[in-house]
Amino acid sequence: MDLGLKGRRALVLGGNRGMGLAIAQALAAEGARVAIAARDRAALDAAVATLGEGAAGFPLDLMDTAGLDTFAATVTQDFGAPEILVNNTGGPAYGGASGRAVADWTEAFQGMALSVIRLTDLFLPAMREAGWGRVLTVVSTGAVQPLPVLGISNSIRAGIIAWSKTLSGEVAKDGVTVNILMPGRVGTDRVHLTDAAAAEREGVPAESIRQRSWAQIPMGRYAEPEEIAAMAAFACSTRASYVTGAVLRVDGGFVRHV
Repeated sequence: MDLGLKGRRALVLGGNRGMGLAIAQALAAEGARVAIAARDRAALDAAVATLGEGAAGFPLDLMDTAGLDTFAATVTQDFGAPEILVNNTGGPAYGGASGRAVADWTEAFQGMALSVIRLTDLFLPAMREAGWGRVLTVVSTGAVQPLPVLGISNSIRAGIIAWSKTLSGEVAKDGVTVNILMPGRVGTDRVHLTDAAAAEREGVPAESIRQRSWAQIPMGRYAEPEEIAAMAAFACSTRASYVTGAVLRVDGGFVRHV
């Protein structure tokens, strides 16, 4: 299937490793020109080298919300206004929902939500003017089936889903789709760290946590990043022109509700 992405400009946040890099590579494989943004400059440069001709990397610290306007202007000037925006952020420190410092909540909201909302607002006008755009925001299944060690992440990502749904209705007639990508458990460093945090919390080996996690997934394994990236590429494609305001779960059946 031709996804109609040849020549489209895409910006992937957190595109230097893990799922973000897999998504960037999937878009590049479909012919899109891809820019990625992340804090780690060395990893950023290494990732750009895998994305083919016309790829670019831009340093970005999502905690620096004051610098987002300058970042957006630089991307637009040096790369071109993104037609596809993939909002992919890291998560906060592990822990439950109670007894957390105010700073834990405000810093997580700034890095995971406010930065995404602001950057989307900065790039949306060009998409709406062109009559075509894709905004895809990556969350986790914890937003609908909360994970005990990710209290802050569960809460903020649930709010991001509501923001995305609200925004989708505001821009649908302009040819811009706005969707949520909800991966299940993916075999990345982040998930391995989550397993380790749960193991420490419960005082058991990490392998026990992993086996218990797999037992909760009907497919009996973690996803490969490329499996998530395939859905992302479709959601960003011309073929997905009538898909908006959706939560696209790629979780191996992990979430129990319909």
